[in-house]
Amino acid sequence: MRPPVEQFALGLDAKTQQAVARASAMKTAGRPAVLAGAFTDVEAARQAAAETRDYVLDHLHDLLVEYESNATSNGWVVHWASDAHAARQIVLDILRDAPAGPVVKGKSMATEEIHLNAAIESAGRRVVETDLGEFVVQIDGDTPSHIVTPIIHKNREQVGESFAREGLGPRTDDPATLAYQARVHLREAFRTAAVGISGVNFALVQEGAVVVVENEGNNRLSTTAPPIHIAVMGIEKLLPSAADLPVFLRLLAGSATGQRITTYTHLIRGPRRSDERDGPEQTHIILLDNGRSEIMKSRQRAILRCIRCGACLNVCPVYRQVSGHGYRHPYSGPLGAVLAPSLEGLKAYGDLAKASTLCGACEEVCPVRIPIPDMLVQIRHRTVRQVGDPSPMPWTAYASAATHPGRWQAAVHLLPEAGGLPFLFSGWTQVREAPRAEGRRFRSWWKSR
Repeated sequence: MRPPVEQFALGLDAKTQQAVARASAMKTAGRPAVLAGAFTDVEAARQAAAETRDYVLDHLHDLLVEYESNATSNGWVVHWASDAHAARQIVLDILRDAPAGPVVKGKSMATEEIHLNAAIESAGRRVVETDLGEFVVQIDGDTPSHIVTPIIHKNREQVGESFAREGLGPRTDDPATLAYQARVHLREAFRTAAVGISGVNFALVQEGAVVVVENEGNNRLSTTAPPIHIAVMGIEKLLPSAADLPVFLRLLAGSATGQRITTYTHLIRGPRRSDERDGPEQTHIILLDNGRSEIMKSRQRAILRCIRCGACLNVCPVYRQVSGHGYRHPYSGPLGAVLAPSLEGLKAYGDLAKASTLCGACEEVCPVRIPIPDMLVQIRHRTVRQVGDPSPMPWTAYASAATHPGRWQAAVHLLPEAGGLPFLFSGWTQVREAPRAEGRRFRSWWKSR
């Protein structure tokens, strides 16, 4: 039986695959020059960032306690959520006491992870995605295909069709006109919103603040216009202080979108002060565990360094072929191949670790040097041992031959005659090229010496 990712790739239409591959390649191409312009020594910056993230993980308990104290002093209401259900319930409890009006939401992978929109809508409240890509995904009944670029799998003609269908304006494929149509539509939601929900890029322990970066300005409106702001963040998103922030902002922007810096960087310290005209009256932050404490104890611990830049997705040859939807989880690409099984279990997502060539490109571009290929191999081993391999041929035959010299010698002699027959029977050659014998046989060459 084919792995689910491979099945999805075989059924993916060429237009979608080409859109994903083209956009991913463009993001990857711009990264080196931007980072070289941002740092005198890019590798030193990556190493410093990795060490900072490791320091946070090494001292996570103490830093979380300190952060809670400082954030509370700033006026945040701090909530702890052990899992997705607890996080959703906290949001619903806040909404129950909130005034009438829509919920406006900025882009957030943590809220995708806990399936927050469905819970809010089931409770009878209207939720509006305000990030342009997430808005398109929402009106299409779709899901994001990339952790940074949700509609990497769509083109502007498709977006124009969706906007015309929803009555946002006459059909067009002009990006500026489409952005204007979305802006006009969303303005009323911002004006009447009761609650704004955001993710968190970084949380500053010493300052008791959250940092949100964006390019559109919708996050600023989502966190400022409504009377209540709810921020949802994984417990690993901490940085010790604002002094650590500059290197991460430049690494994140350069790695994610090939920018020197994002258009907007928001440092949110809490609710509106008495001398401030704008801002929410209440600010809540939900510290989400949802399996992260278990990952901390595992060999995949380093995946929690991740700053969600998406660089590993952009460079991955497998992601470019299958798009994010092939991974069946909000986190896709090499990141998802490690994080999904670590969060949800090997039985559900252990197969994703095989959706990789192990080329190492993901580790090469990671701004915090996460050893993703090593972790993929570890997950593969654990999955085979604990879950089993649904398609062991031809590797069981190979393993049998490779561990017995006599069988191996016989197989070497038969290989030129058999060609790719074992691979053909397994379906391997439908999407791959069968191995071919090339050159002289080593044993014959050795004897001639």
